[in-house]
Amino acid sequence: MKQKIFASGLLRRLEAGVLAAGTLWAVSVTAGSDTAASALSALRASMPLGALRWELGDLWTQDTLSPAAVMTIGESPLLLAARPAVAELWSSDRAEQPSQDSEEEEVVTVPVEETPLDTVTATDNGVPAKTLIPTDPSGYTVCGRAYISNSTSHTLSIPALQELFAAELTPEEPQVLILHTHGSEAYTPAADTDVVWSGDHRTTDSRYNVVKVGDEMAEVFGEAGISVLHDRTLYDYPSYTGAYDRSLAAIQSYLAQYPSIRFILDVHRDAIEDAQGNEYKVVSEIDGTGTSAQLTLVVGSDGSGLTHPNWMENLKLAVAIQQNALTMYPSLMRPILLRNSRYNQHATTGSLLVEVGAAGNSPEEAALAGRLFAERMVEVLEARSK
Repeated sequence: MKQKIFASGLLRRLEAGVLAAGTLWAVSVTAGSDTAASALSALRASMPLGALRWELGDLWTQDTLSPAAVMTIGESPLLLAARPAVAELWSSDRAEQPSQDSEEEEVVTVPVEETPLDTVTATDNGVPAKTLIPTDPSGYTVCGRAYISNSTSHTLSIPALQELFAAELTPEEPQVLILHTHGSEAYTPAADTDVVWSGDHRTTDSRYNVVKVGDEMAEVFGEAGISVLHDRTLYDYPSYTGAYDRSLAAIQSYLAQYPSIRFILDVHRDAIEDAQGNEYKVVSEIDGTGTSAQLTLVVGSDGSGLTHPNWMENLKLAVAIQQNALTMYPSLMRPILLRNSRYNQHATTGSLLVEVGAAGNSPEEAALAGRLFAERMVEVLEARSK
């Protein structure tokens, strides 16, 4: 009789232990859920893996090895005994890979059809110059002067594009953040210029890369009384891989410290070749000023599957600036590109990727383009605030 009572008590304690363990596991799985539905979804998703880990005796292990990895090393007593070292190697290898949210796609701004016009007055830096302009609306969405090359599945509405964009200037400071996901992207100075290159048309010398263009833009915003931060960090050096992850972390940090930021400009440059693979630069002749590099605005969307609900606001801002710039300088801007990747533009409703010229442009042409663009953007933002 005593043995039966003892066995019954032991069984109850065992059941209680299993119930407690199951409860702890369920709590850990649903910790990040804010609704009953999301908690149930998390439990359903985690249950098969949880059952497998339980069978392997691996339910509460803190390292990042997957059940498949645990089953594999379990076949070798030597590897199993060295599990901490195996887990460390696994983690370091995964850290070197881009995250799911990484957007390492190189922006190549080749719209549907542009006619290259020979330009004879461009600064001579040894690279042939052409002015690229759209000549046929076929394949584009045309909104006034703005041509949009849409590579997404979204259908664009002209009336919607003409609506007022959401972001606007406020009295708080700062208002604008300029940064460079690919800050080492460089231009082509005169042939006798001594430049230390870090890669193909890349340098850490900010006199010749896109950071200099950001300096010019920041100066224009400051002169207009618009408070601006310019992050001169090279997020693509020494490693190109993961640059968008690193610049996103910086953006999030800036927004946490300065919630007043409304506009974020990620300044890049393009690389353009003809059908034979010969490099050339893209220029716009500015009366009374000189030769400027042409610019392209790249707008991201949610087409990649990443969350970006307000991408249309960024596109409306791009259209407004494009309209203004082309009214003043008819060949300054190449067509806007609407892409599936979001390029970290989900951070604000005033985010744009600005391609200033191409690798073949001279630093001076790129600097002038940066100033002209910033001047046009200032005028658009000030008109929006009236």
